[in-house]
Amino acid sequence: MMNQYCHFLLPLFTFYFFLLLFFTTTLAKSPAPAPARPHNPTNVINILWNAGKFKTFIRLLNITQLDSNLNSQLGNSNNGLTIFAPSDIAFSSLKIKQTLRSLTHQQLVELMQFHIVPTFISTFQFDTVTNPLKTHAGSGDRFLLIVTTDGNSVKISTGLTNTTIDKPVYSDNHLAIYEVHKVLLPLDIFTPKPPPPKLEPDEEEEDDDDEDDENAVKDKSDAVSFDVGCNLVLFGLIGVISAVFCF
Repeated sequence: MMNQYCHFLLPLFTFYFFLLLFFTTTLAKSPAPAPARPHNPTNVINILWNAGKFKTFIRLLNITQLDSNLNSQLGNSNNGLTIFAPSDIAFSSLKIKQTLRSLTHQQLVELMQFHIVPTFISTFQFDTVTNPLKTHAGSGDRFLLIVTTDGNSVKISTGLTNTTIDKPVYSDNHLAIYEVHKVLLPLDIFTPKPPPPKLEPDEEEEDDDDEDDENAVKDKSDAVSFDVGCNLVLFGLIGVISAVFCF
């Protein structure tokens, strides 16, 4: 009986063994699943372009070559970025042609950098930020940027520009872009420079005048001495001639 049972199970085990071996070999030869596609890096220019009202800001980012820098900074920094983007209407009210043409290339770069904060700031963080904000252009008295909150309103001031911040055009917890209704003008670039101090009389010219006066006095003195000498000689000759005739 046992022999018959073994003869029955042996073919069954053999069948399952080869079936298992077949599937194992097949799975081993199957290609590995493709790795997940990496997340596309954030493109600041595309975001601004899709918003439809920042063409001037985009053009200036391109002129100053800050457009490519923004994307690389986002990819290499854990702090993120906050961008205050003036709308096209904001640039129009600035009289862009007259104002921007007066700037050097370096000043234009600093103007654009002044609109970029090297940290991510959400709408809920504006009432806790440390003023003045540090921008890519710098901070402190030269590039003053103050943010204050009043209820649901967020105000921004540069000492020359006062405006408000709308809801973010874009935010992904690493990049925040806010529309501002005015171009942010830094004090260091747009404060009228004081007129040069009035020139005092040139000391060198005074010295020259004094020297001329001294020379004139000396010349006059020499002339007087010469006249006196000539007179003495003349009187001497007259005396000699008179003495000769007397003898």
